[in-house]
Amino acid sequence: MKDAIMKTPGPDHPISIVKNPKRVVVTLGGRTIADTQQALTLSESTYPLVQYIPRKDVDMTLLERTEQKTYCPYKGDCAYYSIPLGGPRSENAVWSYEDPYPAVAEIKDHLAFYPKRVDSIQER
Repeated sequence: MKDAIMKTPGPDHPISIVKNPKRVVVTLGGRTIADTQQALTLSESTYPLVQYIPRKDVDMTLLERTEQKTYCPYKGDCAYYSIPLGGPRSENAVWSYEDPYPAVAEIKDHLAFYPKRVDSIQER
């Protein structure tokens, strides 16, 4: 993003990324959208934990890139995908930092899902 300010995580805004030892499965409309044993759990400040799933473990044929874009000063530019089979509820349901800042480089080539825009995100 033009004139974007990059911030580094620290005591005032901590971010940690750890490998999730559990299998993570995302479903919608009776379909498995993602299924992985290589999810990364991102913990950021006071926000809920987010499961970042490797792109290779997501059925990308069920996703549709959208024009939606946002910016996070800690992570960088964010791109979005909708899941058409979920209808309007699943618009911009998926996000990805395709070129994340160095502090969160591990989430490159990973996708995350809004829990309320899919049927479930289960850890097994």
